[in-house]
Amino acid sequence: MDVHEDQDLDGLPNVPSSRYRNSDAHDANNEDGNPANWIGKDFDDQDYGEDSEEDYIEETPALNVIPSDESNQEEEPQEQQPSKKRKFATTQKQRQPKKPTQTKKPPPPQKRTQEKYPTKPKPKNKKKTQKELRDRINPTRRGEGRDNCTAPVWKYFEIEWIKEDDGIERKWAECNYCLHLLAADPNRNGTTSINKHFNGCKLNPDNIPKQVDDKQQKLSFTKAPNGEGHVYTWKHDDTRIQLALLGLFTIGELPFKFIENEAFIEFVNALNGRVKLPSRHKISRDVVSFYLMERQKLYKHLSNPKTAIHLTTDTWTSSCQKINYMVVTAHFITEDFVMHKRVVNFREVDTHKAEDMARELLICINEWGMKNVMTMTVDNAKTNDAAINIIVKELPGIYENGKHFHIRCMAHIINLVVKMGLKHEVYHVKNLQDAVKYIRASPQRIKTFKQAMKDAAVESQRFLCGETPTRWNSTFELLRSAYDVKDAFLEYSHQDPMFQKTVGRVPSHSDFEMIKKMMEFLEKFKKKTEKVSCSTKPIFHTYTREILDIEQHLRKHETNPDFMFMVPDMKHKYDKYWGDYDTISDYVFFATLLDPQCKSKFMKVVFTQMLKAKNKDKKMSADEIESKARAKVIDIECKLDKFFKTYLERSNMTSSSQQETPEEVVNFDDENEFFGSYMTSGSFPSTSSESQLQRYLNEDPIGFDKGYDILTWWKNNAVRFPIVARMARDILGMQISTVASESTFSNGRRVITDYRTNLSVVIVEALICTQDWLRKSSLPIYDYDEVHDVLADDDLAIDIVDAIHNLKLTGKRSGN
Repeated sequence: MDVHEDQDLDGLPNVPSSRYRNSDAHDANNEDGNPANWIGKDFDDQDYGEDSEEDYIEETPALNVIPSDESNQEEEPQEQQPSKKRKFATTQKQRQPKKPTQTKKPPPPQKRTQEKYPTKPKPKNKKKTQKELRDRINPTRRGEGRDNCTAPVWKYFEIEWIKEDDGIERKWAECNYCLHLLAADPNRNGTTSINKHFNGCKLNPDNIPKQVDDKQQKLSFTKAPNGEGHVYTWKHDDTRIQLALLGLFTIGELPFKFIENEAFIEFVNALNGRVKLPSRHKISRDVVSFYLMERQKLYKHLSNPKTAIHLTTDTWTSSCQKINYMVVTAHFITEDFVMHKRVVNFREVDTHKAEDMARELLICINEWGMKNVMTMTVDNAKTNDAAINIIVKELPGIYENGKHFHIRCMAHIINLVVKMGLKHEVYHVKNLQDAVKYIRASPQRIKTFKQAMKDAAVESQRFLCGETPTRWNSTFELLRSAYDVKDAFLEYSHQDPMFQKTVGRVPSHSDFEMIKKMMEFLEKFKKKTEKVSCSTKPIFHTYTREILDIEQHLRKHETNPDFMFMVPDMKHKYDKYWGDYDTISDYVFFATLLDPQCKSKFMKVVFTQMLKAKNKDKKMSADEIESKARAKVIDIECKLDKFFKTYLERSNMTSSSQQETPEEVVNFDDENEFFGSYMTSGSFPSTSSESQLQRYLNEDPIGFDKGYDILTWWKNNAVRFPIVARMARDILGMQISTVASESTFSNGRRVITDYRTNLSVVIVEALICTQDWLRKSSLPIYDYDEVHDVLADDDLAIDIVDAIHNLKLTGKRSGN
């Protein structure tokens, strides 16, 4: 039968469907159904069952098959087809039904298997239970072969020898904690199985389970400072742990040898076994590294001319080292209207003379690269006044040549005012002071007085406080503590017969009535001292209202028979510093005007009240006082406007340097060039920079709000008054108290103890500054009998000095 080239293959009889239709290769690779694309493919991977004779002949063309004569006659026309079609035609011809031949059919091909080289099947051993394995242990060989077990994990396992099914004893490992047996033959198992068991053994105390993700945070519950519950996220962080250790040893004032204390190591391991504690040498060098790193960050900020810095300073003499120390604290408000305080200097000063103090202060300013020191707050010593006069000559560009550079410490002035009143001996107060002094002079008397408190059913938990002659607040605390346990004095006099003979008279009910009045009188000064001693938020704008409140308090009690002998001397001391507004710095009045709650309206009240207090002889009439107060307000407004123009000039210089190219000019209206040029020209009065201050002062003061925050107000209104807000930010950071610096000496007394007198002054400064930079709240004081501190190492001090010197040189090269 002739076969044509276009003959449909689907019509051919006896064509095995498994060869052409059930092929996955056909479905995937032959979308058009053309058989020429898949003929000749390898089908070895398919299981196509029994093959017919024709199929076998087609797949094995190399066999010498002798066809019959009939078949030769049918194939003769096919041989005349073109050679290029021969393959296709021949293929189709081979698929034609043929008569059975007499040839011997060769054996069918064997199916291929996945394993080319089959291996001998392993014997199936039934897994033995732990009990069956334990019955096969050879107790005589226990621990044999330990010398060859060098892996660290073997210390948690014991070696056992167990006879297996083949009759050979092999090495097994028994867990020391859960007693589980594991195969550990060196030739067949190795240490893989015991390592896996170690990581999962729950009874092993040294096993620290691996976290699925070290970055995964967990919830932790703590007690907040206000007593309420607090929830926060926690995760293991080595950097945070290192910083916490620095805080523990600096803020907690612990000796670095404490890190090697066995109890402390055990405690840390119980909390978190993953923590690796450093040595005392490493922790000491970490403190120095942290100090130098934070100093470099702080240097970049303080050396910026845009940062207005306000300094507070004080001096102290160490009783241990007999060295005079000077501390300098920098206060500043950042561009995001957040107030900051940093101790920047804790150095030795030769004497308390003005020249030595001024020289040390100038060295501190130069080392930190400060270019915008606006004010310095010190106490009222004459040497401080002389030192300030020397400093202002070396600092160019100060407002009015440094006339208002010196801010007097308000807390010290209050202390002087109260001490002037307490120098008068009050009979009732003197009697109580003698009684407290007698009781506190002996441990036996203190014990007897505590028993008297129990017998008198005193509910107060306070005890009698001592008194420091140089600080009036200690007198106030003595009076308050004695008043709370007043019922115990009479009971104590019955138990100690020498009490009345020595004191002269037991404090009575009338004495405590006078003590109560005295406490109420002094309470005003105590609250004022605490308020002005704050350094974490701005209080400079409250200066005028606080001093006028004190003046009114004195005026209220000057006619009181109980205090009329005290008030005149106190009023005299008050008038020396605050009685005349000409003796007060202009910055104080600037801050009052920049308080949105006060402004010019309150300033007029301030000057009116000052003039009335000064007009004791009634020489000025009410109209004259009114006129002078109004004129003083105008004068202060003019001075503030002059000070404002210096900020305006700096702002214009910055704007001109930023607008060198036309592309940097803001285009207010892209579609209307005429209106856009008008907006950029600055011809409209509503947004004129020169009218910002006047527009602010002309607005009405805001209402009183107890939760009012002046920095938040200026931050929110900086868009309306950008230049005024910048000026307010610089002025509001000024300090009216040196308590921030004085409190550093309390830390210094704990750092420089009798056991640490060999510390160099550079190391002391590093400790004090690091403690201040890390401190967030007050912590308890820990005292130790023996301290061997490695920070006496001079090499660390040399490293600090070299680093500070290099930082200073780098700042000069960069032009800061």
